[in-house]
Amino acid sequence: MHECYMEQALALAREAAQAGEVPVGCVIVREGVVVGRGRNRREEKRSALSHAETEAIAQANRTLASWRLEDCALYVTLEPCPMCAGAILNARIPRVYFGARDRAMGACGGVMNLFMEDFPHRPALVGGILEEACRQMLSDFFQGLRQGGGEK
Repeated sequence: MHECYMEQALALAREAAQAGEVPVGCVIVREGVVVGRGRNRREEKRSALSHAETEAIAQANRTLASWRLEDCALYVTLEPCPMCAGAILNARIPRVYFGARDRAMGACGGVMNLFMEDFPHRPALVGGILEEACRQMLSDFFQGLRQGGGEK
């Protein structure tokens, strides 16, 4: 079941890569139905805020007509950064599943774990869902950028 949702997030990450974005995808699920989808769009929107998670949260908010996503689960191909972890906390998302660990910007154990701090809401966290496929997509993307003469 978790792999099925992560596969959908990977498909969104592939779309991001094809658009020249860092390949990260995210889906938000409620009662077995995807209610939010997002992929990185920082280059497209020229916005540091357009991460896959924030895009998916915004769509889920619209779909459910609520800022509270208390009965949802979030699936993302890369461990959330501090900004996205904060958005997850503020949206009250109770379960977070991620693929690859982010040793540079990860806020769910890669650098630190924001979800272990003394907030009134602490999401359950599961990493390593389709980890190799998620990591390989990122590795291939950045290797292609290095061979192409630069990074975004």
